[in-house]
Amino acid sequence: MDTTMRHKEFTIPFSGLKLGKHHFEFQIDNAFFESFDYDEFNAASIKLDVVLEKMSTMMELEIRSSGWVNLACDITNEPYDQSISSTLELVIKFGEEYNDEDDEILVLPHGEHQFNISQYVYEMLVLAVPTKRVHPGVADGSLKSEALKKLEELQPRETKGDKENTDPRWDALKNLLTDKK
Repeated sequence: MDTTMRHKEFTIPFSGLKLGKHHFEFQIDNAFFESFDYDEFNAASIKLDVVLEKMSTMMELEIRSSGWVNLACDITNEPYDQSISSTLELVIKFGEEYNDEDDEILVLPHGEHQFNISQYVYEMLVLAVPTKRVHPGVADGSLKSEALKKLEELQPRETKGDKENTDPRWDALKNLLTDKK
């Protein structure tokens, strides 16, 4: 089933709107992402503020999001809440046929009276999550977990003898890095 058909609540009917700005609000939970077969999040709570400015020959759409998603840490696999926020601006023009190939311009066929923003929202929110997902407790040292304990045990240790037994060819290359400073 087409995701836009499943997300009718994200369809914005613009034909009956007067010229000017119009505000819409949406609340997103994890079911939204699951409908796209995206299972990276354990939970989600995101608020969308959408402003559609209708002009005589085109429209401008601004989508702002703020909220959090619960996901697994890349280091420890511990779940944590990651705050996210993002903005998407889209120009909507009218043309001969539907065209969404440009990330910033949507072309709707003449005579169209509504459009669905669910795919844009999905992409915007997934891209708002950092690529490296690290539990805040890992960064500040407050998280105690078996995974961190094991990583600490397996971490290579530098001994005094390691510095003395270096290859002189590599030492010359290391000097290149320090000479730049």
